[in-house]
Amino acid sequence: MAENSYYIGLMSGTSLDGVDAVLVDFKTDTPKLVANHSHPIPKKLQTKLIEFTRPDWCGSIANMGTFHQQLGRLFSDAVNKLLKTSNTAPQQVLAIGSHGQTLWHQPTGDFPFSLQLGDANLITELTNITTVADFRSRDIAAGGQGAPLVPAFHHKVLSHNGKSRVILNIGGIANISVLPSKASNKPVMGFDTGPGNGLIDAWIHAHKANNYDKSGDWGRSGAIQDDVLNTLLEDPYFSLPEPKSTGKEFFNLAWLKNTLGNTLEDHKPEDIQATLIDLTAKTIANSIDTSCDELFVCGGGIHNHFLIERLRHHLPDITIASTEKLGIDPDWMEAIAFAWLAKQTMEGKAGNLPSATGAKGPRILGAIYTA
Repeated sequence: MAENSYYIGLMSGTSLDGVDAVLVDFKTDTPKLVANHSHPIPKKLQTKLIEFTRPDWCGSIANMGTFHQQLGRLFSDAVNKLLKTSNTAPQQVLAIGSHGQTLWHQPTGDFPFSLQLGDANLITELTNITTVADFRSRDIAAGGQGAPLVPAFHHKVLSHNGKSRVILNIGGIANISVLPSKASNKPVMGFDTGPGNGLIDAWIHAHKANNYDKSGDWGRSGAIQDDVLNTLLEDPYFSLPEPKSTGKEFFNLAWLKNTLGNTLEDHKPEDIQATLIDLTAKTIANSIDTSCDELFVCGGGIHNHFLIERLRHHLPDITIASTEKLGIDPDWMEAIAFAWLAKQTMEGKAGNLPSATGAKGPRILGAIYTA
């Protein structure tokens, strides 16, 4: 490996709550988080992006190009702030792994694709660091879902010799990595279980103008509506075999209204919030083999205490803990994973797991924008 071992990971998730930027040292097999920075998304841009990612958005190609550039500059600002606060020179960083802001994820049909915004040319130009982006497209081209991509990273750094583990990431969408013990020789699996924070955030924003339900307190004030929950659970996605992936272009308020129809208005908003939190917990629990030894949680959803309580309610026999117990801060897990994916690409190594995405085989992911 080259003398330098620093990579930067950028993650702008489906919750649109900010850009996570991490500086990671890969000198050893265990990644070391050297520095981190949460970069705010300007309110005006955040509002536009929320509108932009709605299925009924009717903007223009000019709008899309503008957002592509704005996000490229935003990601560059996040990197430069990270470099400044950590006293790191661009020359010390081998590459940036930029996930990009997902505009649309459509991995099935005659013309599958996944489109992320945030011009990597700009990131390279404004940071003077080689940037790797567009990680999902190659996996989709090889017949995969293009998601989730983090199971390969989880397998590399979190698999245990004798215990089976599940790593649960609760972002806007929830996904799991199923890591059998190394001794078992079973394949690693991974897929999106369904909504994570996305519906919860959208519902509270619509009714209380808050971006998220802090600690799940508003949801806790309501009562779970079993009839509503059972109707939502009937969606075909939840019974699809894996590999499978989804996004906020599917699980959104329009989906909620279309599924429940006029009956949605028959319930108190806080009761719907409680039910949506339990929907996330229930669909995660339904996706997990209860014979696994340990479940570790990362992502923003770990801070929704009511959600974690409901998850424990549905999985009473499984030990549930934060990935912090494994040495990786749950708030920075995905950004670290994309730093690792950039490293894989730069070293000419595969970044996907076909058993998780459904691709025809291992593939080197992403496009490299050389500084």
